[in-house]
Amino acid sequence: MNASLDRASPFEESDDAFLGGRLHVLQPGTGYRAGLEAVLLAATVEATPGAKVLDVGAGVGVVGLCVAHRLPDVDVAMVERDRRLAELARRNAERNGLSGRVHVIEADVLRPLGATRELLAAAESFDHVLANPPFHIEGRGTVAGDPVKAGANAMPAGALDRWTRFLAAMARPGGIVTLIHRAEALAEVLTALEGRFGGAMILPVHPREGQPAARVLVRAVKGSRAPLELRPGLVLHDAEHRFRPAIAAVLRGGRALPLGGH
Repeated sequence: MNASLDRASPFEESDDAFLGGRLHVLQPGTGYRAGLEAVLLAATVEATPGAKVLDVGAGVGVVGLCVAHRLPDVDVAMVERDRRLAELARRNAERNGLSGRVHVIEADVLRPLGATRELLAAAESFDHVLANPPFHIEGRGTVAGDPVKAGANAMPAGALDRWTRFLAAMARPGGIVTLIHRAEALAEVLTALEGRFGGAMILPVHPREGQPAARVLVRAVKGSRAPLELRPGLVLHDAEHRFRPAIAAVLRGGRALPLGGH
């Protein structure tokens, strides 16, 4: 990552390398910036040729682009409400040679589905739906000074349920949804999934061995009635503060992070 980002103006962009330099992504110089969570989320997709993947709240497109790079036989759609970020996502797809399989839709997932004809036409058609929703609730904690960052980091109270309603509307019957969120939000995530998705598989993500999970990856299947499964935790760093080999293979080598089960 570019060490000078914090000194950049809101109108500048950085050109950041992901997957060990296999992807080069333009991001705003300040404000919300994609990182580790996006790459981990993308690495969970296990898809057959011809599958359709939807990246919800895509930002500059890191999740969808990582999926498209690793799986050359899938089509990826990305939904982003912020015009500037959506345009960067389009540019990123083109500059990485992925625009033929990656499509960006500018839309707000909190609005009725019928407000965007393209989304309505694609309802219930996606095999995999991915989401890295805002982690915080508006009005709680410090508000980010940058409006794009504030919008990406916080959502209105109760909006996670509305996000999940959108995910369910876009996934095909039997389709898979995968989210990454704060560990302390797990109960809220499971409540939002209830009645829409089942067979939830939870993968806690720990910074280091012996430390509490900071994030959770949650995968579930639309319409499933299978029971919940809690999987052994994923530990990111070793005792020397380096990424463990399996994690480095995902973040730098572009490898998959199979969750199994579905």
